[in-house]
Order: sequence, then structure tokens, then C-alpha cells
Amino acid sequence: MSLQRPVRIGLLRLTDSAPVIHAQTAGLFAAEGLDVTLSVEPSWANLADKLSYGLLDAAVMLPPLVLAMALGLRPAAASIIVPMSLSQHGDAVTLSNELAAPILAGGRPDAAEAGRRLARLLRARAQTNGPRVTLAVVHAWSAHALLFKSWLHAAGIDPQADVDWAIVPPADSVAAIESGRIDGFCAGAPWGAVAATAGVGRTVALSSDIMPSHPEKCLAVREAWADEHPDALQSLLRALLRAAADCADPANTPAITATLAQPAFLNLDPGVIAASLPGGARDGAGRDTDVCVFGAATRPTLDQARWFLDQMARWRDLPVSAAEAEALAARIYRPDLYDAAAGVIRP
Repeated sequence: MSLQRPVRIGLLRLTDSAPVIHAQTAGLFAAEGLDVTLSVEPSWANLADKLSYGLLDAAVMLPPLVLAMALGLRPAAASIIVPMSLSQHGDAVTLSNELAAPILAGGRPDAAEAGRRLARLLRARAQTNGPRVTLAVVHAWSAHALLFKSWLHAAGIDPQADVDWAIVPPADSVAAIESGRIDGFCAGAPWGAVAATAGVGRTVALSSDIMPSHPEKCLAVREAWADEHPDALQSLLRALLRAAADCADPANTPAITATLAQPAFLNLDPGVIAASLPGGARDGAGRDTDVCVFGAATRPTLDQARWFLDQMARWRDLPVSAAEAEALAARIYRPDLYDAAAGVIRP
């Protein structure tokens, strides 16, 4: 079936949207014969709703949210597939200056020690009847939430009982910590560096340290659109594979930084964006952001899906058995579609 309109792809203002933005601006989609429209959305809930109701065909997405949609864990369920992973790493735990200062005294410790120092601060607050800490994640069903809770738990903090939680979209996280609405957040790059540049917070742990090589964003595609347009899907994947390889090359970081910094996309200081790309300078506020990994992290695997499902079940009961979860993962994660596209573009 031929395409009757542009392919509509949604994304948020995050560094790990780079492969999709680069594929559009560098003409890689066009080279595959695709007419693509990008839609920059304000929140993950917006993206999920627009995918559910067919207002988007695909999106840069949170894998746990894709799984939650399939499990009916949000109001608008949807049939979505993941034919490609887009990135690894890139998230940062950023705390208010008040909380971060004693943790960072003498330099940032490793992630485990940073967690233990935070635990001591929270215990001291509790003993003096001090205010509870409110921490934010970008969505309840996100790698951010799963990693953040695992990090807290490993440090001796009960994430279910010892802190309060808020949902704050990435682009709103700096304003939320500045206003005092939250005491810290875990968000994707480059928002930790943005908070540091604004002087309202500091990053105390990077997701690459909490769990090295963890999967982060994926390409989510409406299953109905993929079934109706298999050739267009392969073209989309080929373009994104080339884009991911470009984004992984440090030689391309200056050009990709300039593109991402444009008002139509991240609309942020190029310096904080560059720090979250391969080979970018990590001085100043750049130390407060993680680096997104592209290129080598693009094949969607069932092991990725299983890990997300296991972590989701760790913090909340899932409405399926282990066998049903396995079947769900096999339906959603589609390495066969990825392999078909990757086989065409290999030398």
C-alpha cells in the first residue's frame, strides 16, 4: 500500500532524539523516498496518546511505556511494535543544591557512594522531622523510574516509603526544581546540565554508572501502520540506521549539536547539548550530563524487553503471568524487521 501522506514521527526535546532529527535534516529519510513530518511534543503522555489515537505513526519512545500501553496500564491502550532501539545511557540523577552539596563535597563519588550519602541525608531529615523529599521522573513507566528506584533501593532507601514522587516532563524539570516543587529528578540529557547551568541543581549520578549499557529510547511504531506499509517501515529503519551511525561518530558532533540546538528542536545552549553527544567536551556543566550512546545500541532484543518487564514487575504488579509477558515481549520487540533493514545496508 502506497503512502498517502507524510510519516508522522513524534519526539521530545532530548539529545537521544538525535537520530530522528538528523535523519530528517540531513535528508536521510528523503533519500529513502520518505516524506516525514516531525512533531516535537511536551511530554511522554502526549506521545503515548497520539500514538494510541493514530495521530502519530511512530515516535522516539520509552520502552517501558510501550509495554505498559500493550498491558493496558494506561487509559489508551495500543498495539505498538519496537523494530529498533535508538540509544543507551543518557539519564542523570540531579538534585537540588541543598541535597547535592554534601553529596558532592570533595568531588562526585561513584554512583553507589552517592546513593549512600543521600540515604544518610534522608535519615537525618527523618530524625529531625524535616520535610520529606519529592523526587521526579519523566514518566512512571520509564527507564528513568526503574533505574532511579533501583539506585535508591541499593543505597538503603525504600523508594515506595521514604520519598514522594512526581511526574515532570524533561523540559519542565529545571523549572520544577528551581521553584521548589521537587527536590530532584532523573531525566534524559541534557537536562541535568541545563539545571547546573541555571545554578539550581547538580547531578550526583549518571545512568551509565547505575547500570552500564542499559537500553534507553526505542523507535515505537503503530502495529497497524507497520502492517499496512512494510516497505515504508524498512525505508524508515534504513534511514535511522544510517542516522544512528552518524550520531555515534564524534566527528559529526559539532554539526549534530548545531542542528539539535535550533529553536525547532531542543532550543538549548549548544555547549550543554554537545556534552551529551559522543566526544563532546565534558567540562563545566557538561559534567552534569550523561553521554548518549548510538550506533552500536540499535538492535531490539527480547532480553531488553524481559529486563524492562522484570523491573516493572519489581515495583508494581503486572496483570499478566510470566509466560504471557514473554509472549508479549516477542510480539512487540521485532529484531526480524531490524535485521531485514540492517542486512540491506551492510557493506
